Amino acid sequence: MNRVGIGIDVHPFAPNRKCIIGGVTVPHERGLAGHSDADVLAHAVADALLGALALGDIGKFYPPGDPQCKDMDSLVIVRECADRVRQAGGRINNVDAMIIAQEPKLAPHIPAMQANLARAMGVGANQIGVKATTSEHLGFTGRKEGIVVVAMASVEA
Repeated sequence: MNRVGIGIDVHPFAPNRKCIIGGVTVPHERGLAGHSDADVLAHAVADALLGALALGDIGKFYPPGDPQCKDMDSLVIVRECADRVRQAGGRINNVDAMIIAQEPKLAPHIPAMQANLARAMGVGANQIGVKATTSEHLGFTGRKEGIVVVAMASVEA
C-alpha cells in the first residue's frame, strides 16, 4: 500500500546563527532560530516521513528542550526518521518539498540539498524533489522574518 505523509516547519530568522537548509550552509546575514541547527527543510522532511506511517512527529523523538538535541545536525534527524520508517516495514518512494522564503536565493543550492537529503535517507537523489518560491512579499515570509517548508513523503508499506 502506498502511504503519504505531510510535514511542515517554520523557523524565524535570527542574528548570529548559520542559515542551514537541507544540510547546506546558505550565505545570508541571518540564520534560523531553533534548538537544533534549525534546518527547516530537514525538519519538514522528517515529519513527512514519520507521518507516512503514522509514527508521530519529530517533537516526539527530538523534544525542543532536550539538551541532547541542542545544535543537533538535522540531517541526523532525517536519517533516524528514515530508519524508523524502514524498521516499521516502509520503503521510501520519494519526497517532495517546497521552501517558501523571500530570501535568501536558494536555487543554486538546491542540488546539494537534494543530495544531502538523499544520502541521509539512503535513497537516490532522483527520489528527492526540492523547490523554492517566494510569497510575493506577503505574510511573515514576505516580510523576510522567516522560512516555511512544506514536504510530502510517499512510502510503500
